[in-house]
Amino acid sequence: MRRALVPAVALALPLTWIAIDPPGHPAAQGPITISVIDVSGDLSSTRVIIENYAKAHPQKVKAVNVQRAPAPELPAKIKAQQDAGRVDVNLLLVGQDAGSVLAHNGQLIRLFPQHDTLFPRDELTDAGKVLQAEGEGFLLPSVVSNGGPVFIYNPARVKQPPRTADEFKAWVKANPGKFMYARPANSGPGRSIICGLPHVLGDKNPRDPVAGWDKTWAFLKEVGEYVEYYPTGTAVTLKEFAEGTRWIIAGIMEWDMKPRAEGTIPPDSKIFILPNTAFVIDGHYWAIPKGVPAAEQEVILDLMKFMRRPEQQVLTWKAFIGPSIKAATLDRAPADIQTLVREHWRPEYTDMEKKYRIVAQLPVKDLIAAMDRWDKEVGAQRIKKF
Repeated sequence: MRRALVPAVALALPLTWIAIDPPGHPAAQGPITISVIDVSGDLSSTRVIIENYAKAHPQKVKAVNVQRAPAPELPAKIKAQQDAGRVDVNLLLVGQDAGSVLAHNGQLIRLFPQHDTLFPRDELTDAGKVLQAEGEGFLLPSVVSNGGPVFIYNPARVKQPPRTADEFKAWVKANPGKFMYARPANSGPGRSIICGLPHVLGDKNPRDPVAGWDKTWAFLKEVGEYVEYYPTGTAVTLKEFAEGTRWIIAGIMEWDMKPRAEGTIPPDSKIFILPNTAFVIDGHYWAIPKGVPAAEQEVILDLMKFMRRPEQQVLTWKAFIGPSIKAATLDRAPADIQTLVREHWRPEYTDMEKKYRIVAQLPVKDLIAAMDRWDKEVGAQRIKKF
């Protein structure tokens, strides 16, 4: 039987051709292709780690394939492969959005408690432990931070940033179209807005988006009348902010510091943090979809273990979201990364536990409910797909 040849785009390896066995053909022994879909932007943090693993283990890895996709589309994409009995992706890099849906749908291989020994919980930072618990046994934290919400503003346009939620609402009304955030199902800053506001506004139950967010839903709908549209991705908000079209955008720690470091937004951009803000932990996960052959699972699990090594985790500081492993402190990172981070770090992000409450993201089912309700009641006809 002939085998189809499919091109693979390698991370740091030459362009190769990979033989894909037709259904029913026995899996070949030897090195595998690591086939990745990134819907969270995690590669900006962990790409170098995957490259390092491939270089260090040529007997296990022959090539690395990378695809990117919008987070909301991933569950259906994986389901189509699973229904066909042919899963050709063996590593998923997801955020709390796609990760929560995949876990809820039962599309992922359970990692915990089966692999508690391989991935000791005590290695994690405090935020990493919270992030892992949110994954309900199916998701392995790769990087993590205290998230947000913060509001990034242009000091040339916003001379006096809002100091309260009421002042912020008044500012948005007085400056229609100048505030923007992305659809929460596609955006970490977007999720930080909807999950952070219940704390800021003093809602009845910040952990219950169905029955406990009356103030938040009313606030989002009222403010939404003055938002031109909601893009399906954070990058659009950054672009329009840099162009001067938007004067205030939603942010989280990562999406405040990294864009300034990379020159995506002006380096003099500033932030404000509303009173009563509780920072909602944000992070990325690695996961394995059901249907991946056992031999490939073994290599992916080994890669996951490699990813958690402190000398690899310190490399993630460059993307500003931060390591999930507590031993990977900034002072252990290469000198150029230390310099980069210190140049763009803000005093607001130092000793955060002493200044703010740090809270977990919503449980899987509740986060899905919050994102779905936002789509129906807030975003509605104003979502613009990119």
